[in-house]
This record gives sequence, C-alpha cells and structure tokens, in this order.
Amino acid sequence: MELSLFRRIFRKKEKSDVEIVSKHPVGRFRVEKSLKVFSRQVLIGEVIEGLIYPGYKVKGKSVSPIMKIERDHRRVDFAVAGDRVALMLEYEVPCEEGEELEIYQS
Repeated sequence: MELSLFRRIFRKKEKSDVEIVSKHPVGRFRVEKSLKVFSRQVLIGEVIEGLIYPGYKVKGKSVSPIMKIERDHRRVDFAVAGDRVALMLEYEVPCEEGEELEIYQS
C-alpha cells in the first residue's frame, strides 16, 4: 500500500494526464518553426491574440503545458498579441508551419 502511494506521488506525468479545464481559449499562437532543444519541443512563432503565461496549455493535435517562454533569447513571464516568442513545451505537439494553435488557461 505504501509503495502504491509513493508511486502516485512521485510518478512522472504522462501525456494522458494533461487536461484542459477551461472551455474557451485565452489566446492563439501561429507556428513559424518547430524544433527540438534538449529533447523538448520548442515552437517559434507569433502570439496572434490573447495573453500567454508559462503553465498555460497549447492545444493542437495533442495538448502540452508551456514550460517556458522566451523573447529575443531571454526568458519572459508572459507574451501578448503581436509578440514573436519561443514556447518550450513539456510534451510534443505535432504541428506544421503556419498552423494556429489554441492556448488554454491551466
């Protein structure tokens, strides 16, 4: 029993554990480029509308939390419409150049 509790507390999150709680997106992001950095997916593109914070979720063909946001190679606390940023994701979200992804609050 104790080992089971230990596993539940310290287990690594799986992709299937990521859920979107809110019904309406808080923003949209247009992908210009997708690349891998240290085995993490990084999406480079423009915030089309809304406000994006780390911890928010990107939804395309799958869902992933945003771990970090960078603008001009510097970490920022948020991104607003018109910003060209890089989003480091926890999981991979299959997407193509020019695709628009929805952003949801966590």
